[in-house]
Amino acid sequence: MKILYGVQGTGNGHISRAREMARAFADLGADVDFLFSGRPDNRYFDMDCFGDFQTRRGLTFVTENGEVNRRKTLTGNHLARFARDVRHLDVSGYDVVLNDFEPVSAWAAKTQKVHSIGISHQNAFLHDIPTQGQTWFDSLVIRGFAPTVQQLGVHWFHFNQMILPPIVPIKEAQRENDQSVLVYLPFESLPAVLDLLTRFNQVHFYCYHPDVEKDSEYDNVSIRQLNRESFHHRLHHCRGVIANGGFELPSEAMSLGKKLLLKPLHGQYEQLSNVMTLEMMGLADSMSYLDPAAVRNWLDGNSVGRVKMPDVAMAIAGWVLSGNWHNCDELWQQLWDKVEYPEIVEEAMIEWYTNNEPSRYKSSITTV
Repeated sequence: MKILYGVQGTGNGHISRAREMARAFADLGADVDFLFSGRPDNRYFDMDCFGDFQTRRGLTFVTENGEVNRRKTLTGNHLARFARDVRHLDVSGYDVVLNDFEPVSAWAAKTQKVHSIGISHQNAFLHDIPTQGQTWFDSLVIRGFAPTVQQLGVHWFHFNQMILPPIVPIKEAQRENDQSVLVYLPFESLPAVLDLLTRFNQVHFYCYHPDVEKDSEYDNVSIRQLNRESFHHRLHHCRGVIANGGFELPSEAMSLGKKLLLKPLHGQYEQLSNVMTLEMMGLADSMSYLDPAAVRNWLDGNSVGRVKMPDVAMAIAGWVLSGNWHNCDELWQQLWDKVEYPEIVEEAMIEWYTNNEPSRYKSSITTV
């Protein structure tokens, strides 16, 4: 079986998920080509696991000072070039096109009638799940940005829908804790982030940011360039993470038992919904702006515990290679049976279902 895997490159979360899928497919001996779009070629890093991958310009969202700039997003995307890239991408030699919210490969598969399977967090929003700030335009984007024949969504809970658990690295949780805090706020200005962190001189922060060109020290903050190996070392050794409201980093942090403080990207309903969901589940705190009071309250709190997750990437890769693509029930059941939550999550989800959908609630949560 020959597979093309299209990955949205705008954020590092999509690429992190693709790394786990690449690892699983490699272990199973699969023949997979990767295509990335959404950022300049020179801004990709630590890509060795993807072999001789392709890139396209694709489509992307423009952010400024912690929020989506819709005007620049509309004017900054070159639709004529996008259409040309779709026409010129030949996917006829592939048995299936997998897609993580990547529009060029998705539309190429659609126009050339090659079977496509979307595997992304965005696909979870095609189901009836809690959301915040979603507009008709957002719904249109979710359905039309990277359309596929089948959709597999990943999320922190299934809400009794065909949604799978997060795809995270399968390493055992590291118990070392040096009391530092990892900070990754790529959509905020670096000076604003540093102004916030230096107010807490009793805490050592490791701040990773795309604007950093050289590692340096600034008062109680270690400022770091984006580097996957260094970042994951700090993630394993910190006591908590301050981040935006993406999906992959909170997923990996909670799998390691790290506490979370999240600042969602304004105007991005997916991040607003993510943060609302994690707060509802008792797995994160939030702030709507770079708020010193929120940071202080969070620093004084404790982690609720670790969420134990199975090797979702390997399960999905095996399912794809089986070719039985229209049967997802067994995959869904087996994976959720292996997820284990802290007790506070079960209590929170029972309360949510009691208040919102008591007729649909099933006691299907395994607690630690």
